Amino acid sequence: MRCAVLDTNVIVSALISPKGNAAVILGMITDNLLKPIYCQQILREYVDVLTRPRFGFPETRVKESLTLFEMFGVPVDPRKSDFLMIDESDRIFYDAAVASAAVLITGNLKHYPREPFVVSPADFLFCV
Repeated sequence: MRCAVLDTNVIVSALISPKGNAAVILGMITDNLLKPIYCQQILREYVDVLTRPRFGFPETRVKESLTLFEMFGVPVDPRKSDFLMIDESDRIFYDAAVASAAVLITGNLKHYPREPFVVSPADFLFCV
């Protein structure tokens, strides 16, 4: 089973487009085809972003999404890297992927170092 860290934008995309690549990836979690990697800081980021009024996501849908990580996921305690990041808030996702030797799936490839384990949702699905 593959393990992956999901950038927040993947969760947002899944909730906006229930038939898109990001939604397929979330479905892989419930189908036991993908094991999500998370830490408490990542869960806090998910909550912060998914509950923003501009998205208007129903509270029940947000809770369902977060429950996926707690029920099916693997918690990690990543060590903070010193790699230069464009957006410092993305560091935790990168560090969690490094700590767990997992794939990092993001819709913002430009925010992360060019590494083979940092992929877009489409690229991830192409490779599975």
